[in-house]
Amino acid sequence: MVTGRPKLTYMRIVLFASVALVWALQGPAAETPLTPARTIDLPGVEGRIDHFGYDPSTQRVYMAALGNNTVEVLDTKAGTHFRSLPGFHEPQGIAVAADAKIVAVANGQGEGVQFLSADDFHFGPMVRLGDDSDNVRYDAAAKRLYVGYGGGALAAIDPAAAKVLSQVKLAAHPESFQLERSGPRIFVNVPNARHIAVIDRTKMTAIATWPVTSAQSNFPMALDEANHRLFIGCRRPAKVLVYDTATGKEITSFDIVGDTDDLFYDAERKRVYVSGGEGFLDTVQDMGNNRFSRIARLVTAAGARTSLFVADQSRLYLAVPHRGAQKAEVRVYDAR
Repeated sequence: MVTGRPKLTYMRIVLFASVALVWALQGPAAETPLTPARTIDLPGVEGRIDHFGYDPSTQRVYMAALGNNTVEVLDTKAGTHFRSLPGFHEPQGIAVAADAKIVAVANGQGEGVQFLSADDFHFGPMVRLGDDSDNVRYDAAAKRLYVGYGGGALAAIDPAAAKVLSQVKLAAHPESFQLERSGPRIFVNVPNARHIAVIDRTKMTAIATWPVTSAQSNFPMALDEANHRLFIGCRRPAKVLVYDTATGKEITSFDIVGDTDDLFYDAERKRVYVSGGEGFLDTVQDMGNNRFSRIARLVTAAGARTSLFVADQSRLYLAVPHRGAQKAEVRVYDAR
């Protein structure tokens, strides 16, 4: 037994050295993929907070304070709350047409999409769509806004003329959707129909529906166009389903935080960021060959389910609503 101890000790040293080398090679970025950078207070903001929009020309972030009937403007260069804009009716989605200097705000109640000036925040025209105008996206190449609304429809809008150009009917109310850049397709989450609708935006017609069967409540969505993958965030159970955009088939899935309302694919770092009202922010690493592994879970706050990842800044903005002792704020994280 005495002669065996040195060999055992040597093996332990080698094992410890190997583990230490792996840690060293991974470095701190692997341990902390999202690092808290600052917190921006939202004075006077009450109730539920919905989605964000970003203006790259001014580096301002716009946040839909749905329960407060305001749009909150953040100056990301200064890291401060810049302005609170009243006069909305349950604002839900925001998109910025930076080339036209227009901010489009979709109202959950009221008549549709309110335009305002990105220069001085004065109200412009209202584009009438009816109730429950929700997610908004801007196609800068075509100079078109797309808005999901009502009991099931998607509208194409000319922002310069503030005019609805065309509409396509859907089976139920649309949630998050993404625009393909290299082609004409729009991918739309339609949770109450339990499918993803595929729209040809040049013709504004539905060309396919892809069933969502292994989970329900498919609300957020992210597109990895380079690798032909669509990430679908589901709440029941809490999973991301990964679809092949060439075949429309689910190819894999992974577990995530509960009550998600936003998720993003970071193409540079090959990661998925998922915010959930359960009170966590997940970072999931793309390991290659459609394998994914959660590498970090940050504790956030109850109800903090909407967020925005700005790839140009390598930053994620997380909306935290006022609940009890927790004040309303936006938490800013740097991606490493």
